[in-house]
Amino acid sequence: MAHHRRWRQALVRGTRLTLVAVGLAGCAAGPAHPGAARIVAGHDGGAPAIDAATAFALPGDYARRRLEASTAQADPKLPSVPGVRLGEFAGHRALLVDTADAKAAIALFGGHVLSFVPAGGRDLLWVSSASRPAPEPIRGGIPVIWPYFGREGQTADVPAHGLVRTLSWQVLEVRAEADGSVAIAMAPPALQGLPLALRMELRVGRVLEQRLVTRNTGAATVVFSQALHNYLRVGDADAVSVSGVDGLAYLDKNDDYRRDRQSGDWRLSDAPDPGRSDRIYRGGGGVYALDDPRLDRRIRLTVEGAGGLVIWNPGEAGAARAVDLRAMDWHGFVCVEPANLDVERVALAPGATHTLVQRLEEVGPLHERRGIEPPEPP
Repeated sequence: MAHHRRWRQALVRGTRLTLVAVGLAGCAAGPAHPGAARIVAGHDGGAPAIDAATAFALPGDYARRRLEASTAQADPKLPSVPGVRLGEFAGHRALLVDTADAKAAIALFGGHVLSFVPAGGRDLLWVSSASRPAPEPIRGGIPVIWPYFGREGQTADVPAHGLVRTLSWQVLEVRAEADGSVAIAMAPPALQGLPLALRMELRVGRVLEQRLVTRNTGAATVVFSQALHNYLRVGDADAVSVSGVDGLAYLDKNDDYRRDRQSGDWRLSDAPDPGRSDRIYRGGGGVYALDDPRLDRRIRLTVEGAGGLVIWNPGEAGAARAVDLRAMDWHGFVCVEPANLDVERVALAPGATHTLVQRLEEVGPLHERRGIEPPEPP
């Protein structure tokens, strides 16, 4: 594909950035998006510097919007769709979806998917029992990280992991599909001075499909990063593996963004820093699988429109420092997160859109796929 693209390079605060034209067929990272461009950042180690060209100012109405999220809000009016109702889940007002193929819960706070349970199976997602009430962010499920990841390229004036995960979202659409699935569209409120608009589209059926559609509403190109921060429920983080990353280059955030390359499947015991993980992988084929021998299942993650993948688990020491994690919680999840961040932020032209897509599904039982005896019941 390289000979089909036109490249423009810039040097920004010591980090080499490559602008890649998008809109060409055959890109493995996802569908074409007219007018968009990706920024592929070649990192030589050390945390990304703050760059005025990509830093977001705190919207003038952000504090008010966040305060509103902590107060009781009137329930949205929903169309009459079989299997969909408003209720409570994990302490949050949520859309509760019940289809023949799966159940799901989506919080109005943060547009946060809290649960996805395939018919006859167990929840694919994990939520902390120590998670704090709104407007504090929910620990677990699928946080929507947008329009920046962590504080990448940002000042300390903005909250970590973006502007929308601690706001009340609107329900735009709910409808039943011919295949028995349920489609839902939601969006955070528009924020003063932010030249981007976000729409999230969900489909709950045998597969959980989630789309983040970003549109540039301004007059200039905007650079942003994003992630779907999946907390995947596991029987024991020490026992699982993630495939689809063999041979990929990554940055190790736990080691001052040291560059390295993955050998084999990811495991929490991987050297040189066993027992915790915070790796940002570059590229990938867009299909990943988490194998969990304790829960006897495989969770498959299929991704479009993402240039990278984050695999995170805080380990014992990191969990002990978090106020919304209990001591042994780190055993119960592994975060596998499709992302456009340091390795591939998105530069979006005026009027253009970019779509990040993920599909989560259970494809177990694992012992049948491996031709081995099933595990003992817990």
